[in-house]
This record gives sequence, structure tokens and C-alpha cells, in this order.
Amino acid sequence: MCNLYSITKGQAAIRELTKATADQTGNLPSLSAVFPDTEALFVRNADDGRELVLAKWGMPSPSKALENKKTDPGVTNIRNTESPHWRRWLGIEHRCLFFECRAPVAASIARGC
Repeated sequence: MCNLYSITKGQAAIRELTKATADQTGNLPSLSAVFPDTEALFVRNADDGRELVLAKWGMPSPSKALENKKTDPGVTNIRNTESPHWRRWLGIEHRCLFFECRAPVAASIARGC
């Protein structure tokens, strides 16, 4: 997965595409550069249906990765799902869709953006 995206579609188009019933993003500007450890647009399951939210992109780093570091930049590519560190976040209640419209790979075109 690449770590640079942009979101250029409007909220109404994103809500329609994702069938979101709630929008917690306020007046969403075009996000021309979305990087890890910054706010990004997500679609998640809520009690009353799907909702759009802005949230920090990334998961907490394993403690071993934080040795001799003052801050946690987070992890965006989880490869070892057998690790005890990741197991607590693998359930369906923690899943969401990271919405992107342009990525520096041709595959993003096939995702409907």
C-alpha cells in the first residue's frame, strides 16, 4: 500500500458511493495530500449505519518499534496479523474503509475514483 493519497471528490459523491447514512466530517475540504499520521477520511460502521469521519491514519506501533523513540508515528501497513500486538484490532468492530480518490498507482482508477 502506498502512503500518499488525495481526496478530490465531494462529500455528497462519497456518501452516495459508500452508502453512508451519517457524516461527521463537517465541511470537508478537498484533501490534496493525505499522509500517514494525519487526518484522513474514513467510512466506518456505526450503530445506525455507515458514517463518514475524519480520523488519524495509522495504528499504534508495537512497543519494540518504539524503543529509543520519543513519539509514535504509527503504522499503516500491517503485514503480520499473527502478532499478538495486532490481534486486538483485527475484529470487525475495528474495521473501516480508508477512502482515497487518487493514488500514485494505476489500481486506484479501478476503485471508482
